[in-house]
Amino acid sequence: MKIWLILPILTLCLVGCTDRKPTPQETVAHYIEARDTGNFTMLRTLINDSITITGGDYVMPYDAASFYKVFQWDSVLGTSYEIMELKEQNGRIVATLAMRSHRNAFLDNNPMTCGYSFSFISGKISQIDELQCPGFNGEAWAKKRDTLVAWVERNHPDLNGFIYDMTMQGAMNYVKAMEMYKASKNLPTEKN
Repeated sequence: MKIWLILPILTLCLVGCTDRKPTPQETVAHYIEARDTGNFTMLRTLINDSITITGGDYVMPYDAASFYKVFQWDSVLGTSYEIMELKEQNGRIVATLAMRSHRNAFLDNNPMTCGYSFSFISGKISQIDELQCPGFNGEAWAKKRDTLVAWVERNHPDLNGFIYDMTMQGAMNYVKAMEMYKASKNLPTEKN
């Protein structure tokens, strides 16, 4: 009879031990994995009901629906993420990420390596702050972007505004604009 009582207690202990919450570093690693693999279902479990992303002078608050639109935009551009470094610093998680995408390649910054600071509420990511992007060539980025925008304005005005449209359609227009520009200049195109 004693064995009959011990087995349920032992089972509860084993289940309880495996049901631990991930550390903040594990949460960020899973977040990056979800972004890299295009897994919004997994991503949604890692972020708070609202999330704020800051970069330079931009502060972008999102709820789940608006964050999904940005996620789709990122996916269409073929963005991949690689964790270069992940550490805890002053109660936050700081990650250095190398990001590759069709856009970054076109704008001569592939990979683009940046630091990000992650904040949490109740174990979920609530804010991501872009830190520094060492090696980012802002001059090349701006020159190529401005050239593309001017070319689109002259040749395909139906695509105007693509760089500000962070939706799936906006990303598709961005890819279309880059491909049409490359074709018009006889530049090599990326192979998927």
